[in-house]
Amino acid sequence: MELNKISPKLTVSPQISVDDMATLKAEGFKAIICNRPNGEGADQPAFEEIEAAARKHGIEARYVPVVGGKVSDQDVEDFGDALRELPRPVLAYCRSGTRSATLWSLWEAKKQPLPEILAATKAAGYDMNGVARRIANGGKTPTDEGDAKYDVVIVGAGAGGISVAASLKTRKPDLDIAIIDPADIHYYQPGWTMVGGGIFEAQDTAKTMGSLIPGGVKWIKAAVAAFEPENNAVVLDGCRVVKYDRLVVCPGLKLDWNKVEGLEETLGRNGVTSNYRYDLAPYTWQLVQEMKEGRALFTQPPMPIKCAGAPQKAMYLSGDAWFRRGVLKDIDIQFMNAGGVLFGVKDYVPALMKYVEKYDATLNFFHNLVSVDGPAKTAVFEVKEPDADPMRVEVEFDMIHVCPPQLAPDFIRVSALSDAAGWVDVDQSTLRHKSFDNIWSLGDVMNAPNAKTAAAARKQAPTVAENIVADMAGRSAVAQYDGYGSCPLTVERGKIVLAEFGYGGVLKPSFPAFLVDGTKPTRAAWFLKEKMLPPIYWKAMLKGREWMAKPEQVKVATR
Repeated sequence: MELNKISPKLTVSPQISVDDMATLKAEGFKAIICNRPNGEGADQPAFEEIEAAARKHGIEARYVPVVGGKVSDQDVEDFGDALRELPRPVLAYCRSGTRSATLWSLWEAKKQPLPEILAATKAAGYDMNGVARRIANGGKTPTDEGDAKYDVVIVGAGAGGISVAASLKTRKPDLDIAIIDPADIHYYQPGWTMVGGGIFEAQDTAKTMGSLIPGGVKWIKAAVAAFEPENNAVVLDGCRVVKYDRLVVCPGLKLDWNKVEGLEETLGRNGVTSNYRYDLAPYTWQLVQEMKEGRALFTQPPMPIKCAGAPQKAMYLSGDAWFRRGVLKDIDIQFMNAGGVLFGVKDYVPALMKYVEKYDATLNFFHNLVSVDGPAKTAVFEVKEPDADPMRVEVEFDMIHVCPPQLAPDFIRVSALSDAAGWVDVDQSTLRHKSFDNIWSLGDVMNAPNAKTAAAARKQAPTVAENIVADMAGRSAVAQYDGYGSCPLTVERGKIVLAEFGYGGVLKPSFPAFLVDGTKPTRAAWFLKEKMLPPIYWKAMLKGREWMAKPEQVKVATR
């Protein structure tokens, strides 16, 4: 017997037999719901047999039959009535369990967000994406789809989304394009490290979304609930549906603050901060200015994360400020890294280690933050060193800069677009989806093994645009992405180690070594980060001007 638990109150299963009752009683079930009509299968016991056997074991039984593939709104109401009236926990069954899972999903539609419903059923082994539109409609069968249709629909108006829209418009001005994003404000997130270091002002990293959407592109200000790739449709909150010929998926990733116990309630006070949020980066600088002695922790969670160098950038700029003020000798800097190396590309580590030594920072590898007690000024880390038993250690702090755990957005993880880890599944060269030929993805949400940085999106957007235009012309992919990413490591105020690399950690410098040697700290790289990259972002990248980002052409084999 296969028991698939969906919630503490409900488990679903394939067809059960009379002989299963003793086991179900031992498992603690108080009631059974049969969703399979009598006579559907030749080897199927009638509900009356199941009911009689259940009664002998003190289990209630209810008959709510549903014809396969024809779940009506009344069926959902009847199922909900049974769940309300029967003692719990309840086992619901049909031929495979799918009808029972579907009924639960539609019944819960008014009480739970769609991604949570899809995640719960997926964990139990049932894919409910086929009824996502109906779940988004509160469990009721949609009667008015009100579909809008576009040549290209782009999900996400971050760096990747706006850039690819602009690049497409540059290539084909007559394209009918829509961007879906509920946000009012667009942020230049690479600037938040500089805000936390006292170099940039927070307000200079934000602009209204409406001012950045490319001309001629429709902005749909809404959240995505689900995808129906087999129908070329995106389902929005409220069950509105947008159709497309081609889809680009780039909503970024999700910062999972709740993964660290106690973190959310103490962020922005008690010395707990993060440059990963617009409103908190100024607090980082405030803490750095106020601190004269004590212990400062800087955390890094397991990969992948956006801008993998950001946690240590915060450490370096803080250490530099304390060094310049003459208080560094009284501050204990601890870098708490869930991973086992300082930086993933070894060529840059020697330069970084010199600054680790300069700031007398202690490197604690395999330390993953699991909880924070702000008022008590303590943090708990799970330590998982190779060939050693896991353990937990509590560390006191006066200041802690937290990089939160990160994962794909909920509506991506539970969709048919994702891989087993929840990221959009693409070909790492063409950025085309592996299963759906008219879908592409870029930015932090897809599963290519590149660094998740704005610089990566700057290179990916022209690649996606070029390949979409080629696809429209009936041609194969013409552009390829080489995994380029850039991480300007702000090791001190006025100097940066400019890490540029592609797939496999291959160095990809943009400038000659005599101008900028990325493996060493340089003032030229700092000038690039402070003075040049922000205007390049706002005035070039988001406008479809592909300065130093022209797509690399696919190499055609010759005989």
